[in-house]
Amino acid sequence: MTTKDPQAPGLAALAGLIADETRAACLLALLDGRAWTAGELARHAGVAASTLSEHLGKLVAGGLLTEERQGRHRYVRLADARVAQLVEDLAAQVAPAAARRPRTLRASSAGSAMARGRTCYDHLAGRLGIAVTDALTARGLLLQETGCALTEAGLSWFASVGIRLERTGRRPLARACLDWTERRPHRAGVAGAALCRHALDAGWCVRIGSERAVKVTASGERALSELLGIEPAALH
Repeated sequence: MTTKDPQAPGLAALAGLIADETRAACLLALLDGRAWTAGELARHAGVAASTLSEHLGKLVAGGLLTEERQGRHRYVRLADARVAQLVEDLAAQVAPAAARRPRTLRASSAGSAMARGRTCYDHLAGRLGIAVTDALTARGLLLQETGCALTEAGLSWFASVGIRLERTGRRPLARACLDWTERRPHRAGVAGAALCRHALDAGWCVRIGSERAVKVTASGERALSELLGIEPAALH
């Protein structure tokens, strides 16, 4: 007689939480790293507010989301970076088979913007994220041969740019994250989050639309060219 692995019930419960199209849509939307109201998520998922509320309750109870209330509004966000990594990794596995031809010009434009540049929870993804990762690697600031790690030169580069790396907690300094549109790893972890935050705060990138898409500004093109040698054409 075999003994069932004690983790099996928990894994099955977790899979069941994600195995619903409405809940999956909410998790993907929240990969932008921001807090959304229940009403915003209901409109995004195309369901009634009462239906969405039930789904959010399950995701919060399951530890995938956290919530807070401000007045009449209920805000939710992904619980932490580990949840974001799980969602992005799963999305990377299903994206090729699930790709569908956009039904409208608006949907096509939104898809192109997401592929060009977006946030993946708290770091840069899409062609933008890959371009930054490749530039860091080419300059010897990031190693990818055996995993993903910043070099001493990389640590010095972040300091010289004025990007502080909070090296506390269990989150790795650098981590590879499979990009679901480019099918290659971009950089995540503490360094990825710090660079993304700096890019948005410094105006190198701005969010566009209501989802995760970002675009590089003229000042961002200059900064990335001067600091990392990235040609502006690679950012479009």
